[in-house]
Amino acid sequence: MSIISHNFKASSLHHSFSNSNPKLSLPNFTQSLNFPNLLQVKCAKRTKRTGKLRYPSEKKKQKLQQHNETDLKNKFEGVWRLFKLGISAHEDPGKDFWGVSEPLLQEIAKVLEFPVASMLPPEAFKVVRKSFDARKLQKEPKFVYTVDMDVDKLLSLEPHTWEFISELEPRVGVRERVPHGRFSGDLISIIRNYPKKNETAASTDVFGRNDFSESYKFPNTRKPKVAVIGSGPSGLFASLVLAEFGADVTLIERGQAVEQRGRDIGALVVRRMLQLESNFCFGEGGAGTWSDGKLVTRIGKNNSSVMAVLETLVHFGAPSSILVDGKPHLGTDRLIPLLRNFRKHLQELGVTIRFGTRVDDLIVDGERVVGVKVSDSSCSSESSSQNLGYDAVILAVGHSARDTYQMLLSHNVDVVQKDFSVGLRIEHPQELINSIQYSGLANEVQSGRGKIPVADYKVAEYVNRKDVVTPLNSGPIGRSCYSFCMCPGGQVVLTSTNPSELCINGMSFSRRSSRWANAALVITVSSKDFEALNFHGPLAGLEFQRAFERRAATMGGGNFVVPVQTVTDFLDGKMSEAKIPTSSYRLGVKAANLHDLFPAHLTEALRHSILLFDNELPGFVSKSALLHGVETRTSSPVQITRRSDTLESTSLKGLYPVGEGAGYAGGITSAAVDGMYAGFALAQNLGLYNGSMDSILGKAQTTGFFKY
Repeated sequence: MSIISHNFKASSLHHSFSNSNPKLSLPNFTQSLNFPNLLQVKCAKRTKRTGKLRYPSEKKKQKLQQHNETDLKNKFEGVWRLFKLGISAHEDPGKDFWGVSEPLLQEIAKVLEFPVASMLPPEAFKVVRKSFDARKLQKEPKFVYTVDMDVDKLLSLEPHTWEFISELEPRVGVRERVPHGRFSGDLISIIRNYPKKNETAASTDVFGRNDFSESYKFPNTRKPKVAVIGSGPSGLFASLVLAEFGADVTLIERGQAVEQRGRDIGALVVRRMLQLESNFCFGEGGAGTWSDGKLVTRIGKNNSSVMAVLETLVHFGAPSSILVDGKPHLGTDRLIPLLRNFRKHLQELGVTIRFGTRVDDLIVDGERVVGVKVSDSSCSSESSSQNLGYDAVILAVGHSARDTYQMLLSHNVDVVQKDFSVGLRIEHPQELINSIQYSGLANEVQSGRGKIPVADYKVAEYVNRKDVVTPLNSGPIGRSCYSFCMCPGGQVVLTSTNPSELCINGMSFSRRSSRWANAALVITVSSKDFEALNFHGPLAGLEFQRAFERRAATMGGGNFVVPVQTVTDFLDGKMSEAKIPTSSYRLGVKAANLHDLFPAHLTEALRHSILLFDNELPGFVSKSALLHGVETRTSSPVQITRRSDTLESTSLKGLYPVGEGAGYAGGITSAAVDGMYAGFALAQNLGLYNGSMDSILGKAQTTGFFKY
């Protein structure tokens, strides 16, 4: 049966023809054709399936459509982060320029496939990371940028970019959508702006902890009293958090404030007068104050807790460039005024700061710390002793507070051995390192005042040789050998805390303008190495350090003279008899057989690694390179065990071991982060804070050990 559509019209057959042939004519089909009324057939309207009645293919199509609509909408909201934007060193304005230059706009235009770079408004872009890449695998040295693109601002200033943004697709490590942060800014702003009400439901979220029944609950009739022992980064940031939440904080520091500490260090360098409690290790700011002031950390600079620390340092006077620089550092000259500002803010919050005060003992009641016994660190008289009561104690000492470890053991606090590294500090002329790293661009350094950064390096090797003698015939031991605390344009300094011991470190000022470059070359050591020298127990690593520091002091002949050897003679195993290169170390150097300083298996591991380093950096092994002994205090030789959820000691309630001395950090930034988290944890324990730490700065990442 044929079905004819009822709305077919004959007029559809009517055509118009050209008048080129006027004789040709066609009848009018509109009048001649007459269709009868036929049966109309209509299709029923299709019922739309919804919910569970949808076919899987329909569900997938709808989900994809919604996803595409959401993606398109998201492209025009918030921020895109653009990575790996490279600019030649010749075209870039230089290391001290942190804005958006014309060459950078050209690189951004390439990512957007926007035809005219000059039409892009610089105001829509923000540099969030800038680093210098001089690796030999590159065609040429270049500055590498990470840039945030504010889409709303870009579209308002240049609407022609709409089409090009619509074509953007995320690609990990190249261009990514940046999620909206929960909180940002310095720590003070974060705490003061965080909502403090209606958070009872979140009060059990911090660190994933659900039961505070065993924690000390302090009465609401008074402020909780907290002692913070040590004014290094972890102690300062713990004090800041607790004081901002309203605790009654006393910051106790065995050393002196930076003003007096600077004078004591000057007396050491000029007149060889070592103040046992105020020196390169002890005093306001910790050991990092007189160092290179490195702020790099293995936690990761994009971590929100790290950014909070850096923003806080900027708040107290650090240059804002540390928020952008791929390898941020401050230098001693910038750290000193920063610490003054930090101290002033703490005092304005009501923090009591006691410099020149040593903590001799803990006051323990049952299994809880209830106070500390302190004395004047400038005298040994018992008459200066005081007992001070506190609700909690944060132990934020540095890795050189050896007497503190002994005191903790007397209270049966769980202190365990921890691997660390020892070695020698190598020093080269800075011009040589510039030449090795930059070749033809070396002249652009200009002692830290040029376009490109003063050259540094970072080398590491894993040594596992069967022919190397090992302790106790234990078979081959794999070791890491690496450069540590590299100080370009710096100097070698004394970090001894005892006249009979000799240990060194490196430091530099912000400009890094000295003639020398130095770095520690260290190898990892563990319990097997300690046992080989008959050192046992929790403090075996400490005794291991002390043994080589005393041996180095003997090699130098005393009076803080450092034993040295050229790297070529160290490799050949002979005394440096010819004139040794000049050293930046100001208390004098003496030629010695440094290849006899360590046990043979450690010396051989160092030798092997140095040869490998020379393969990576040709010219590293040089007659002008001078090895100094000895570098032993790369990190704490112990770890004071604590709970991973509350950061409270596993042995004593109310005791919070934090930072580098406790074995949970290494370097300024990671120590500050650890102290910050401890401050939040204790504030919650004391009922001062009921929020979720994760909701502010993300999950804590300080339960392990971090180094530079």
